[in-house]
Amino acid sequence: MAAAFTHEVIEISGCKVTLKRGGAGPTLLYLHGAGGAGIVDPFLQDLANDYQVLIPEHPGFGGSDEPAWLDNMHDMAYFYLDLMEKLEVRGAHLVGASLGGWLAMEIAIRDASRIRAMTLMGPSGIHVQGLKKGDLFMWSPEERLRNLFFDQAIAERLLAMKPTPEMQDALLKNAYTTARLGWEPRLYDPHLYKWLHRLKMPVQIIWGENDRILPAGYAPELAKMIAAARLSIVAQCGHLPQAEKPQEFLRLFREFAATLPR
Repeated sequence: MAAAFTHEVIEISGCKVTLKRGGAGPTLLYLHGAGGAGIVDPFLQDLANDYQVLIPEHPGFGGSDEPAWLDNMHDMAYFYLDLMEKLEVRGAHLVGASLGGWLAMEIAIRDASRIRAMTLMGPSGIHVQGLKKGDLFMWSPEERLRNLFFDQAIAERLLAMKPTPEMQDALLKNAYTTARLGWEPRLYDPHLYKWLHRLKMPVQIIWGENDRILPAGYAPELAKMIAAARLSIVAQCGHLPQAEKPQEFLRLFREFAATLPR
């Protein structure tokens, strides 16, 4: 039976953000990617059977405010430290997808006192010389959607769905904030790599073998920078393992979670 999620609005540093909350147990804080968190994805419904799952929409995304102070990912990281303090989060498992994975790392290098472990799915945030990223800012909406998936049948189904005007507005808002955070340099922080040695907690990195946005060659390079990293490559999978191969993702997540100290 799927866990019920509540919807609320909380205010942090003068910024109102939407928050979905479901399940019970240890805290799992999900940090969404550039596409936002307008719905509760099936894999999060599944995880809510074992965790209290918190799904905020980042400032500048979806139903959350667009604060004037948001200039870069550093601002977003400090905002989330304030959010975790206000929600009295302790011993959280941070789960970050793409842009959200980058954000998780930026949060944890600053203050990891409320973080027990991290799972990062195809995170942006670093640059590897000689490995060309896909430029999602230059692609058409159809190209962006198709390039998210290895299985083009998924893309076809999503392209056939006509978005409502409200969904269109949210997509534009999300795209604008993503550009605000990652336009130049493209989707990475040139200083982040210097501080990844500060990540002492267990970290799981999951990457799609056929990722067209951030090629899978990024995965081992990032893993080298994080002392306790555990790396898994998902075959025949694009940028969103949790959406394209949810059962494989859940298996990997639970295997990793089972290794964490009690």
